[in-house]
Amino acid sequence: MWKQQKRKQKNWSDRSKIFKLVVLGSTGSIGVNTLVLAERYHIDIEVLVAGRNVALLQEQIERFKPKKIVVGDKASAEQISHPDVSYGEAAIVEAVQSSQSSIVVNALVGFLGLRPTLAALECGKKVALANKESLVVAGSLIDTSDIIPIDSEHFGLWFLLNGRKIDKMTITASGGAFRDKSPEFMEKASLEEVLKHPNWSMGQKITIDSATMVNKMFELVEAHWLFHNRFEGTPNFDAFIETKSIIHALIDFVDGSSTAHIAHTDMKLPISFALGIDSSEKILRPVNLVEVGSLEFRPIETERYRIWELKDEILAHPERGVVINAANEAAIARFLDKKSGFLDISKDIIRAYKKFEDVDTATLEAVFDVDREVRKYVGSF
Repeated sequence: MWKQQKRKQKNWSDRSKIFKLVVLGSTGSIGVNTLVLAERYHIDIEVLVAGRNVALLQEQIERFKPKKIVVGDKASAEQISHPDVSYGEAAIVEAVQSSQSSIVVNALVGFLGLRPTLAALECGKKVALANKESLVVAGSLIDTSDIIPIDSEHFGLWFLLNGRKIDKMTITASGGAFRDKSPEFMEKASLEEVLKHPNWSMGQKITIDSATMVNKMFELVEAHWLFHNRFEGTPNFDAFIETKSIIHALIDFVDGSSTAHIAHTDMKLPISFALGIDSSEKILRPVNLVEVGSLEFRPIETERYRIWELKDEILAHPERGVVINAANEAAIARFLDKKSGFLDISKDIIRAYKKFEDVDTATLEAVFDVDREVRKYVGSF
């Protein structure tokens, strides 16, 4: 649903029981956790969308018996045993549009997730959103009323809202694979070393984004589009490193008090709220702070995370998130092809951001044009 002159207020408490569900990105961690909850609470799965993890997808098909399957490419589709299998971006959009489900879990990775998000909203469906790129590249064009974020940080911010006047919203970062490594080590880092996250195992792209801190930059832009209208004055968003990933979000109120959302890192908690599951039931075991013992907080420093040079600039101009996203995906592709080093990812993004300072993002067509131009530019390095 496109933004209208009068935005309808979110009603986070309206979490009626969902009987059918579309899961985009079913073989990733968000998708897997969604299906765990769907099985536990007897939610029917109408559509599964996945990439190339054919073996896991086939297991999910046999277990949940969805009506429709969409995969990333023709080769993967030919390996799937199901009467209704298609592939590609257009097929994902069509599956969303033709589904009877009232909610779509979008856990696709990257720019690919934008069109399915828009398609779901245009059909009047709610979107449980883990595809942060949807808001990063087109947040100014999207009415977030029907979006329920299931990133732990944004869920944490929502969870802490209590009607009092807000001074600042803060999200936390793990610091990624190189938070304790020297710049010299980072200069020569291999893909294998980049993917050694200190706290958990994630997909390739998000682990790279965590190491560069691009992921946290995206989450700040996403937080802006989700929560900027909660401030009476100028929105104030920030981030810092909390090495144990126990605290996910904090809110400072104008009265001088602060609250923090503390929980184990398990995506079933935010997903359960998005799916309307009774929050009176225990989803996770509580954090025992005595067992945790101590917490460590660090600033996000530009000496280690070069991309952070753009933090204030992008929050002042969040509509330019499309430039950072396109440059990031193109720069990661260069890194994976061994055409550049790890530190070049951030350098390439900054270079592109400065090149495309004056861009038109007033329409969806313009956003896609900018995306193409930025990718072409970074690909030419």
